[in-house]
Amino acid sequence: MEKEQWFETVERVVTGTYTMQKTWIENHRLGWDDEMAQRSAQEMYNRIYNFKFLPPGRGLWSMGSNLTLKKHLYASLNNCAFVSTSEMVNNPVKPFVFMMDSLMLGVGVGFDTEGAGKVTIKKIDHTLETETYVIPDSREGWVVSLEKLLNAYFINGKKVEFDYSLIRGKGLPIKGFGGISSGPDPLINLHSQISEIFDRMADQAITIRNIVDVMNLISVCVIAGNVHRSSQICFGYPESNEFLDLKDYQKNPDRAMHGWSSNNSIFANLGMDYTKVCERITNNGEPGIAWLKNMQEYGRMNGTKDYKDHRAKGGNPCLEQTLEPYELCCLVETFPNNHDDLQDYLRTLKFAYLYAKTVTLGKTHWPETNRVLLRNRRIGCSMSGIAQFVSNNGLPVLKEWMEKGYGIIQEYDKTYSDWFAIPRSIKTTSIKPSGSVSLLAGATPGIHYPESNYYIRRVRVAKNSNLLKPLIEAGYHVEPSVTESEVMVVEFPIKIGDKIRTITDVSMWEQLNMASFAQRYWADNQVSCTVTFDPFTEGNQIKQALNIYQYQLKGISFLPKITNKSYYKQLPYETITKETYEKMIENITEINFSKKGIMEDMEIEKFCDGDSCQI
Repeated sequence: MEKEQWFETVERVVTGTYTMQKTWIENHRLGWDDEMAQRSAQEMYNRIYNFKFLPPGRGLWSMGSNLTLKKHLYASLNNCAFVSTSEMVNNPVKPFVFMMDSLMLGVGVGFDTEGAGKVTIKKIDHTLETETYVIPDSREGWVVSLEKLLNAYFINGKKVEFDYSLIRGKGLPIKGFGGISSGPDPLINLHSQISEIFDRMADQAITIRNIVDVMNLISVCVIAGNVHRSSQICFGYPESNEFLDLKDYQKNPDRAMHGWSSNNSIFANLGMDYTKVCERITNNGEPGIAWLKNMQEYGRMNGTKDYKDHRAKGGNPCLEQTLEPYELCCLVETFPNNHDDLQDYLRTLKFAYLYAKTVTLGKTHWPETNRVLLRNRRIGCSMSGIAQFVSNNGLPVLKEWMEKGYGIIQEYDKTYSDWFAIPRSIKTTSIKPSGSVSLLAGATPGIHYPESNYYIRRVRVAKNSNLLKPLIEAGYHVEPSVTESEVMVVEFPIKIGDKIRTITDVSMWEQLNMASFAQRYWADNQVSCTVTFDPFTEGNQIKQALNIYQYQLKGISFLPKITNKSYYKQLPYETITKETYEKMIENITEINFSKKGIMEDMEIEKFCDGDSCQI
C-alpha cells in the first residue's frame, strides 16, 4: 500500500481543513478568497509540520480523508463527548447507542448514572414473535444490533436473534486505511453479556451497576473489535457505596474483566467531607473528583463567575472539557517550548484556534449533538510541554504567555466567528493530558511532569494490528496484556533530558498548584491533571488538599506512586536508569511505517458503508 510520510499527512490535514472552510463559506454565499486562503493554509502547514501545534490524533487520522470528505462523518474529528442517562425514562436506549456509536468513531465519552431506578427492565416474553436481525458488516450494523437488543429489554419485551454471517471473519483484511478484522466474536460477547445481566434483572429497576456494566462492556467490545482505543469516564455520587465499590474487585470480582474500561469519578459537593473518598484514593487512586458547580459557574477560575455552562452535566474522559449531554468537542495542542518568542506563539494560536473552530462547521449524524454543537461551538486550545517551558523560562513568563495567549484567542474567536457567521465559542481553552501527540512534538504531556529522565512508556496495541510485526522486528519489547486478551503491550524507552524536573522532584502540593495556576490563567474549560503522590508520606494530606483546592479547580485525579511491579503489572510509565535505557535502545532500529501500518491501529473504515466495507 502507498506510504504516507509526515509532510503528506500534514498536507492532507491542512487541505481538509481549508476545504471544510471553503465549503461552508460558499454554501452560505459569504465570499471566499482563494489567494488569501492559500497564504493562510501555507502558514498552517508550516506550523504543524514544525510541531508548533498539532491537531488531535483523530484529526491527523481523519481530517481530509474519505471519512470526512466523502462520508461526512465529522464526529470522528472530535476528541470527546458526554451523555447523560437522566432522561432514560423518555428514551432508555439512546444513551447506550450513543456511547457505542461514538466510541466506534474514536470519540471518548463521559456518562453518568442518573438513570438508575428510572426504568424497569422487561422480562423477555417468549410467546411473542421472535425478531431476527441480519447484522451488516458496518459500523451502523453493529450499533443497530445493540439498539434492537436494548429495545427488547426496555421497550417491547420481544426476543431478538442475531445473524452474524455477514460480518467478515477474523483475520481478513480491511480496505480503506487497512487493518485486520476481529470477526464477530466481540459483538457476540457483548450481546450475550448484556442479555445475561438483564435476564437476571427482569421486572426490576435498572441499577447504578447495571448502567456502568453495560457502558463498560460496550467499551470492551469496541476495543476488542480492533476499532479504536476507546475511553470512558463514569460520574456518580459520594453518597453511593454501590458506585464507590464498583472497582473493589474483592466485593465485585465479576467486574474485573470489564471494570477497567472507565475512569470513575464523583460529582463532589463543595464543602463536603472527603474522608471516605480519600481512603479509596489512597488505596488505588480512584475515584477522581469533579466539582460540577464550579464547572457550571466558572470559565477561568479567576474569581469571576460567568455561568456560561449552566446547562453542563458532565465532562469528557480526561476531564479537560465541561460538556452538556450529547455535546462533542475538538481539542488542539500547542507547544510553547517549540517557539522562538511570545509573538511567534501568539501567531501559532491563530492557526491552532482556526483548526479547532473549523471542526465545529461539520455536522454530525446525531440531531441532539448538532443542536448543542451549533449553539456552543466549544473548542479546547491546549498547551503541552509546560514542565519544559517552566524549566527553561520560569513561571512568570508562563503566566504572561497564558494571559496574552488567552486574550488573543478571544480576539480570533470574534474575528472568525463573524467571518463564518456563526456564534462565538462558549469556551476556547483547556489543558489536555496528551499522550502520543505530545510525544510527536518532543514535549512533556500537558501540565504533567515526566516520570523520570529515563523511563519506559507502555502502549497498548490490538493483537492483530499490523503495527506489531515491524515493532518487533525493530527490536521493541512486546508482550501480552495482563488485562485484555486481544491486546499486546509495547515498551518504548524514553529519554527526556537531564535538565527537566521529574515527578520524583515535585510534591503533590506543587502539582496541585500548577493545575490551579493553569485553571486561573489559561483554561476556561478545564485542566486535566492526575496528581502523583506518595501514599505513605502524602496520602494523609489528600483530604486537606481537596478542602483547599475545591475552590480553585473543576476536577482532579490522583495516582499513588507504585514502584512494585508485582502490585500493578504493566505500568503505563516506569522509571528506569540511564544504563537500562541505553541497553534497551542498543538493538532498536528505525521503522519505516507504511500508511497502512500507521493508520490501521485507529481503523474504523470496516464499520462504514460503501466500497470500503467490501472484502
